[in-house]
Amino acid sequence: MSNVAVIGAQWGDEGKGKIVDWLSSRADVVVRFQGGHNAGHTLVIDGVEYKLSLLPSGIVRPGKLSVIGNGVVIDPAHLLSEIDLLRSQGAEISPESLLVSENAALILPVHKAIDAAREAMRGDAKIGTTGRGIGPAYEDKIARRAVRLGDLASEDTLLEKLTALAVHHNVWLAAGGHDLVDAGQMKDDLLAMRDAIMAYAGQSWRALEQARDQGQKVLFEGAQGVMLDIDHGTYPFVTSSNTVAGQAATGSGTGPTSIGFVLGITKAYTTRVGSGPFPTEDFGDDGTRMGERGREFGTVTGRKRRCGWFDAVMVRQANAVAGITGMALTKLDVLDGFDVLKICVGYRLEQADGHVVELDHFPADARAQAACTPIYEEMPGWHESTQGAREWAGLPANAVKYIRRLEELTRTPVTLVSTSPERDDTILMRDPFVG
Repeated sequence: MSNVAVIGAQWGDEGKGKIVDWLSSRADVVVRFQGGHNAGHTLVIDGVEYKLSLLPSGIVRPGKLSVIGNGVVIDPAHLLSEIDLLRSQGAEISPESLLVSENAALILPVHKAIDAAREAMRGDAKIGTTGRGIGPAYEDKIARRAVRLGDLASEDTLLEKLTALAVHHNVWLAAGGHDLVDAGQMKDDLLAMRDAIMAYAGQSWRALEQARDQGQKVLFEGAQGVMLDIDHGTYPFVTSSNTVAGQAATGSGTGPTSIGFVLGITKAYTTRVGSGPFPTEDFGDDGTRMGERGREFGTVTGRKRRCGWFDAVMVRQANAVAGITGMALTKLDVLDGFDVLKICVGYRLEQADGHVVELDHFPADARAQAACTPIYEEMPGWHESTQGAREWAGLPANAVKYIRRLEELTRTPVTLVSTSPERDDTILMRDPFVG
């Protein structure tokens, strides 16, 4: 059997929740390996809706080990609040079912204050962060001044690190006219939560080593999408971590050979939350229709998503840099009833000298990204319903042609097709856990 990494192949919000739920029911260990509580999955199990933003999806299934890896940045207050919420819904969460890497960096209130202040100062140039302190926490991690979960074990070490952190950030806060942070107060707040959160602390690398020795199936659960990757996405309108499958190894403490099958969740059209380039965004009736039929609002933020046509250039590039083995095509039913479907197969870009060039890739330059206009290929739509289809033969002929064309253009096979939010409304062509 193979381990599986699940990542988004676009700008996040591809509908990973249902697919991750289906896979987590078959896994022994479920691992979050990057991001923070700025991304979420909605799971519906036995009629109960669970909204997760930090905890791995396996946490609501008895008998699974859920792991928050070292690549995640953790808001301790939010983590404990999310645990309490799920417990109130009947989930059984204990140190036997949840392990949090002692190497994980913490998100502190100062990070959220800085995040919000910076966004406000950017004005029209906002990046579109969630304001949850994710970026500043990663900055402190890379600058080697982060407070990590394991630091809570020693009050002296904790105070020393918080003092250094306050000295650094107070310079910026003072310059911006904001309230300063106090190291002693931050220490007291963290110590008040210490016993509750340290009960889950451990070594994620050891848990994965044991899983490997015992032949257990591991699901690596990503957040956001490849085009929000700090290196490979639409920089600077990206998240603050690597979202590609390679981060599953680094962010959890295992080798790249342990990852196995990489499943790229790919929406049958394209959406994006927040600011940044979006070449295939549709500002007309078609985009509005996609948003309404797809109920395109963020799980965590509630923000309305921008909608547009499938961008095969972007997905092909995302699949290549992320090493995606197969795609899970979601929300196909949202396209039911369209007379014509558009697929982006290239971009036109007007250069500074006025010369227009055609591109077969998404450029790295921010100006070029914003200036790209899509080259569309059109295909006939279908008026039959795909909603609830569970077999390939149950799809309209034009829906099959559309899927096959997406495979050709992205150079990646479709492993499964989701035809509604219901867990069983799925057409499986290849089992990722079999490899």
